[in-house]
Amino acid sequence: MSNRPVNHARAAEHFLEDAPHLKFHDERLWDMRQKRDAQMHMLPEWQELREEASRIKEHTLARLPEYLEQFEENAKKNGIHVHWARDGAEHNRIVGDILKAHDARSLIKSKSMVTEECDMRPYLEKRGVSVTETDLGERIQQLDNQLPSHIVVPAVHKLTSDVARIFAKDYHTDPNIRDPHLLAEAQRQAARPVILHADAGMTGGNFVVAETGTFVVCTNEGNADLSATVPNLHIATIGIERLVPRMADLGVFIRLLSRSALGSPITQYTTHFRGPQDGGEMHVVLVDNGRSARLGMDDFWTSLKCIRCGACMNTCPVYRRSGGLSYGAVYSGPIGAIIDPTFNEHKYSTLPFASTLNGSCTNVCPVKIDIHEQLYKWRRVLVKHREMPFVKREIMHMAGKLMGQPRMYRAALRTTETSLESLPRFALYNWLNPWGKHRELPHPIKETFHDWYKKNRATAPENKK
Repeated sequence: MSNRPVNHARAAEHFLEDAPHLKFHDERLWDMRQKRDAQMHMLPEWQELREEASRIKEHTLARLPEYLEQFEENAKKNGIHVHWARDGAEHNRIVGDILKAHDARSLIKSKSMVTEECDMRPYLEKRGVSVTETDLGERIQQLDNQLPSHIVVPAVHKLTSDVARIFAKDYHTDPNIRDPHLLAEAQRQAARPVILHADAGMTGGNFVVAETGTFVVCTNEGNADLSATVPNLHIATIGIERLVPRMADLGVFIRLLSRSALGSPITQYTTHFRGPQDGGEMHVVLVDNGRSARLGMDDFWTSLKCIRCGACMNTCPVYRRSGGLSYGAVYSGPIGAIIDPTFNEHKYSTLPFASTLNGSCTNVCPVKIDIHEQLYKWRRVLVKHREMPFVKREIMHMAGKLMGQPRMYRAALRTTETSLESLPRFALYNWLNPWGKHRELPHPIKETFHDWYKKNRATAPENKK
């Protein structure tokens, strides 16, 4: 919980040293990207869907208070209790009070990034409530005491052997199991008794419909449906930006979500929750936690359009080769690098620099968030707010001065050429040259472009006129 800036480079370096995990992580995510592309090419209207999704989200965010109030009014008519949480602490208090009022000591929950964002699990466990993740990936991460490393597939960085080791410790299964199906069955056998005897269930919500006062949960394991329906008490924690105005708008996002996330036409379970089951009780907690403040940021408000598909992560060459845990935050990858600084600008100041700005994230985003442009804009903000490390800031300052003076820049190039040819290796490869830690410096050039142009073009007759 330190407030020190996340050292993404160092964490990524450790991930790069583990060749088997690196290879699997990179190939698995790229496979998801390729499947996404295949689905895209099957739909001639794909770009129209993206445009429409972006338009709906921008329209909704421009009228967010109006639609939130409409949802609350209609949800209450459906028998749903609606709560408002300004931040993570208030969210946790609300959930804790609901559980206390029902004397609930055990909570089962499906995957919810908002509860991770609010750090809810430790809060409840300190108050005597056992919290069990029912999503397979989230449960693996919970047992291993780690944050999710991906929005959609939380344990994507783990090999089968890693899961076998974790389950052997907690479920007393054979540590040598290498069959994923057997491991999934072990989780099922361990989870079912907990689900059947739970006092309360919790889900997130992928989409909230203002017109009907309902919300939709999209999953592939069915665990969310069990969490919501087996106990009589259902709590749904949802970020205020997950709103859409009408039921008719929902189809656009349902068609885009799973195709963008996993390359499948639709999730296995797309469940509409309209109200509490007979004899049960349903609560929806609408969480702000900095979203309203982000809505007022001219350059960064469109990040609230995100539908948490993870497509930007699957395509990002930096994320694929550094792992989600290296970001030190609930949200990793390109989308995390533009969201996380809105929560804590100092702590996550390094993340917008963990990018090549290649634009692939923007190209695959189903709601057309300009992710790579926001990464660049965040860099400018962080430099302005002096959140860049001193050494790097001074180097960039000197580089700016040098490049702003053509004669000095050309003289420096010639000096560099001489230095690269004559200086000993220890003078070139040291802590002042992080570039050289994993790669060789380029060979010195024999002739700069300026010199070549001066010799071959500047003296041409047509340039003398």
